[in-house]
Amino acid sequence: MRTGLEGKTALVTGASRGIGKAIAMALAAEGANVVLSSRKQDALDAVAEEIRAAHPGVGVLAKAAHVGDADQAAACVDAAVAEFGGLDVLVNNAGTNPYFGPMVDIDRARADKTVQVNQFAIVQWTSLAWKKSMSERGGAIVNIASVGGLATEHGIGYYNATKAAVIHLSRQFAMELAPKVRVNCIAPGLVKTHLARALWENNEEQISKYMPLGRIGEPEDIAGAAVFLASDAASWMTGQTIVVDGGSSIRPSIA
Repeated sequence: MRTGLEGKTALVTGASRGIGKAIAMALAAEGANVVLSSRKQDALDAVAEEIRAAHPGVGVLAKAAHVGDADQAAACVDAAVAEFGGLDVLVNNAGTNPYFGPMVDIDRARADKTVQVNQFAIVQWTSLAWKKSMSERGGAIVNIASVGGLATEHGIGYYNATKAAVIHLSRQFAMELAPKVRVNCIAPGLVKTHLARALWENNEEQISKYMPLGRIGEPEDIAGAAVFLASDAASWMTGQTIVVDGGSSIRPSIA
């Protein structure tokens, strides 16, 4: 598959670990310059060094920014454009889940934080990418949602509600930004990340037995889909959501 990503510039939020790191590594492997963003500069610097060692021919910029902070987001996008001359790919990956329990008991502070990071940040970063670069040169945006945005689930209902919003935001932006920019979405199933650790860490073997493909996902499983959506191979695809869940959504219901 020819991705056409060589020499292009991709910005990935939440890139210091997990899915974001795996996506950044995969984009760099295709020859793209990568801009890494998350809250902690030291963690980003470590990932940047790892990418430089593995792919010495690509440019790497590590720029700390809280994904929900408007000024920090603008500074990160500005730095990317200044460093590489523009932005071709944006991966909105950063997410949070500060609350576990019934939605009727969530407090306003944690609800607001979940919306700020999971939902409005996508509006904010997409707007910046469009206005500062993509409105002129075009590009591709990949948003990371969740299979939870397509179903109901105990404990993380409000998180899933924001991920359902991500799916719709992807469709809306795809309509508004066409034909210059393609916007697509990935809905991962259960992946072995720090954010989802409480869901899999103590019962990985049991969960894997119920997965049609026999295992919980790895960050690299999502990275492959992200590279495809960002690449020329998906040039006639926009406004779509790809489910990458090991087949969990096709399991037979329990009688």
